[in-house]
Amino acid sequence: MELSQDQHNALAELLGWYKDAGKKQFITLGGYAGTGKTTLIAVFKSGLAASGAKIRIAFCSYTGRAAQNLKNKLKEAGALSAKDSVSTIHGLIYTPLEDGDGRISGWDRKEELERDLIIVDEASMVDGAIWRDLLSYNIPVIAVGDHGQLPPIAGNFNLMEAPEILLTRIHRQAKDNPIIKVSEYARTTGLVPVKKYGPGVAKYSREDSEAQEKTGELLESYSPDTLILCGYNSTRTKINQFIRGSLGFETPEPARGDRVICLRNNRKKAVFNGMLGTIQHIAAAQKDWYSAEIKMDDREKLYSGLIYAPQFGAKSGVNYTKDRRLAAQGDLFDFGYALTVHKAQGSQARKVIMFEERFAQMDDEMWRRWLYTGVTRAEEELYLFGQ
Repeated sequence: MELSQDQHNALAELLGWYKDAGKKQFITLGGYAGTGKTTLIAVFKSGLAASGAKIRIAFCSYTGRAAQNLKNKLKEAGALSAKDSVSTIHGLIYTPLEDGDGRISGWDRKEELERDLIIVDEASMVDGAIWRDLLSYNIPVIAVGDHGQLPPIAGNFNLMEAPEILLTRIHRQAKDNPIIKVSEYARTTGLVPVKKYGPGVAKYSREDSEAQEKTGELLESYSPDTLILCGYNSTRTKINQFIRGSLGFETPEPARGDRVICLRNNRKKAVFNGMLGTIQHIAAAQKDWYSAEIKMDDREKLYSGLIYAPQFGAKSGVNYTKDRRLAAQGDLFDFGYALTVHKAQGSQARKVIMFEERFAQMDDEMWRRWLYTGVTRAEEELYLFGQ
């Protein structure tokens, strides 16, 4: 593979670090969309193999979809061997505990990992608790992420705040990708011009009559491989109501088949802020609570537990840190057809429909990061609607 100069420099740093990893357990690699982070990791793996090093690598990512994308790219590059593994971070380091009915009742951290190196993709999503668990195995770790995105949803921990190694040059192959072109506008100027960039990639002015027609058409054709992104919770709530109506849901209460999003971390059940799923069963359990089974997008086993009824359709999330009684009783979910960009971090979808909504308190840098993070959730199609 032909590498750019910054990739050559990054490769030398990675190889040098791994050769002497006893001095520093982890290293961080940041790169914008289109800079070839996965290509670099594939070449790094090949470089280790060429040196005669026989190592077992655990590749992992925050979400199942991201882990599958990573696996596909590594396979294409010929960088996966039989002794390597690709999984979610949670699947790598936690073991599910099941009750008598086969439902997951909790997760325990594995005592050891038979791996010589861990490579974490989408590392900007990793929180402090999971990072401490990863490091507890005393295995070298490479954390890879996009340093142009928003900081993590909650807390002060941010692996990609100041990466030690940086990739900033967009590859010429990536420059032909219309989504990468839009992401460059978003990241560098915070202003994406109104025009069509390629098949299925366009920016519309919201006042344009064509845009209004296109908005209705896109929302009415919603499917689970679509992410609808916005800024305001009020917008999110309205879109969720519209789509549920178009899909035939007749009541405001959540029902079997509804798409939902987790709004609070529950490490015991391994559901985390921003995870998406589909309700398989739901019934009233007690005042303000539903008993639910949810097929999470990143899990084979069903989530089973109590979820808070008043959260569905609410314009803001319940503050569990203030009301620990609620946190002890169950979990927090809401309808997951439309999401704020902050909640969509770590997620990707074939099609993204995005509404530009800037908060008054956002400075220019935060706006660029917000816009860039939303745009880069798209894999194939992107429809952006301006303010």
